[in-house]
Amino acid sequence: MTIEPAGQHFPHLFAPITVGTMRLRNRVMLPPHASAIGNIYGTDDEAARNIAYFEERARSGVAWIASLSTHIRNHLIPGFDPTGVGAATTGFFRLPFFVERVQAFSDACHALGATVSVQCVHQGGMPHAPSARLSAPVINLVPHVMTHADIAEFVREYAESARLSMLGRADGFELHLNHDDLHEWFLSPYTNHRTDRYGGSLENRCRFATEVLQAVRDVVGTSMTVGIRLNIRQEAPEGFGVAGGIELAQYFESTGLIDYVHGVVGSPWGNPSYIQPTYIDAGAYGELAGALKAAVSLPVVHTGRINSPEVAERILAAGQADLVGMARAHIADGQLLVKAREGRIAEIRPCVGGNECISRRYVEGLGFACAVNPATSHEVEGPLPQAGSPREVLVVGGGPAGMELSALLAESGHRVRLWEAQDRLGGALHYAALAPRHDMYAAYLDWQVARLATAGVEVSLGRRATADDVLAAGADTVAVATGATPRRPGIVGDDLPHVLDVRDVLAERAIPGRRVLVVSQDDHVAPLSVADFLSGRGHEVTVVFATATPAPLLGRYIVGAILGRLDEQGVELRSMEEVTAIEPGRVHTRNVYSLRPRVIEDIDSVVLACGSVSDSTLFDDLAGRHTDLHILGDAYAPRRLVFATKQAYALADLIARRPTA
Repeated sequence: MTIEPAGQHFPHLFAPITVGTMRLRNRVMLPPHASAIGNIYGTDDEAARNIAYFEERARSGVAWIASLSTHIRNHLIPGFDPTGVGAATTGFFRLPFFVERVQAFSDACHALGATVSVQCVHQGGMPHAPSARLSAPVINLVPHVMTHADIAEFVREYAESARLSMLGRADGFELHLNHDDLHEWFLSPYTNHRTDRYGGSLENRCRFATEVLQAVRDVVGTSMTVGIRLNIRQEAPEGFGVAGGIELAQYFESTGLIDYVHGVVGSPWGNPSYIQPTYIDAGAYGELAGALKAAVSLPVVHTGRINSPEVAERILAAGQADLVGMARAHIADGQLLVKAREGRIAEIRPCVGGNECISRRYVEGLGFACAVNPATSHEVEGPLPQAGSPREVLVVGGGPAGMELSALLAESGHRVRLWEAQDRLGGALHYAALAPRHDMYAAYLDWQVARLATAGVEVSLGRRATADDVLAAGADTVAVATGATPRRPGIVGDDLPHVLDVRDVLAERAIPGRRVLVVSQDDHVAPLSVADFLSGRGHEVTVVFATATPAPLLGRYIVGAILGRLDEQGVELRSMEEVTAIEPGRVHTRNVYSLRPRVIEDIDSVVLACGSVSDSTLFDDLAGRHTDLHILGDAYAPRRLVFATKQAYALADLIARRPTA
């Protein structure tokens, strides 16, 4: 392969720049995103995992690692328990090992040519706020109104946090003024209704943040870069718009206390989320960042679903930002910058924007996993070892689990055959890619197909295997990833001709009538996706959920985008109802709590989004007949893409690290 000169493909992306005290080798920042990967302030093992993750990204060329998002100590009366996402008590700066941990993090990144900054965070309303106002329609914690003594105490706490960051050998300190931070509550006329010197005019609303910045500067002087992360606009109509966000940035620039502005868009709960999912175009808010950049002379960083080198280059070349934040793109591929620099663009593993990286921890309480890169967070263990004695491996089933396992084992030096019963690879992922705004799932599927070819996997399509076929193949190891079949929920009438399966509808093998009812027995995105698909084609759609809220496993960082789309398209959502019977033209339901029956009339078609049932037939037939037999993916239990790839990695690791005879 011919390697192009460094940076030739992306001249703006790889151009150096100076921000405050930091001389940066390119225009890429890693904004905060690693709390779920490995807690730098947790156990020694968690900290090591966190550092190893960032070392790989620094080694690939990332210039600025701004991922030390750190909560300050809360100022509370005795016995008060702060609650809510992001609520803090002691915080992290006051931990006895804070300085030691930041030193270890900074030293590791510095050794690889990257700079480091600490972001200082305190969530608003937990319990503190400028006024007894609520900041979001989905959060109803009435706050404590801060006194002047409270404000002064927080100013001192921010200053001490900056001092400790400086002792930790960090290069920069970023004040978090956005995404429902306490400071944003002061900055916004929506939440700040004070009549003293901290409310009313722009200068007064900025006073708390300005006092903090001055206190920070009094501590660090010019030895550290100091910046702010600011919403370019608020999503609540009563908050500040783009003009207001720009005015805030200009005011803070005029104080002479900051070296850069980090401009972002989105809220922690709404549409768009600040962690913008697949429903939002990549780099969608570059023009807003450009308006901010045109209004200030300081360097501007912009973060917001910048998911590829091409998107980053476009924003930089258009003059919409001086630097770009790229978090999930680097979760998906830690070698992104190496591949971009060398012109190996097709090899970059695409991020699908499903936000499993954050939802797993904060919604389901599960450990970190990336849906498309199961090796992420395993940097501390290192790559899978190369096979000393290559095994003959047969993988049956070419869905997400089977593809990932085949690629991992082939890349580790094993000889892998992959049999797929259909005439294409992808399994259930093929249907996900057909949903509106899910084009990155199709890109990921294409990437996996190309990866299998590069790795030398022998793929056989249209090959439905029996147990005898598998045994005759003579493989040392057999992995069954035969997926799942559509589930019929057992509702009276679910076998009528006008009752269709979600997969057939998305693949357009079945065309519903004009008025469609979707039966949701799936806690994730599938019922919403098919409603989006149909409403976008002019159907009148009603979705019936037995849960109190739709898609409870999606989480607040993604659900707002799809719910907003569905409302704009006129989709009706009915919660706390289960469908009890289907008839021509009508559907019977009942409330899941009161059991009170209802009837929904004038329904032309019913679409079942009711999950799947494992197809483990082949595994069951092989059990006891092969000495090294495994099952994974939906064939074991139907779940999501992230479950399939995580299981594939775990099995590949088990096989790759198995002692040779």
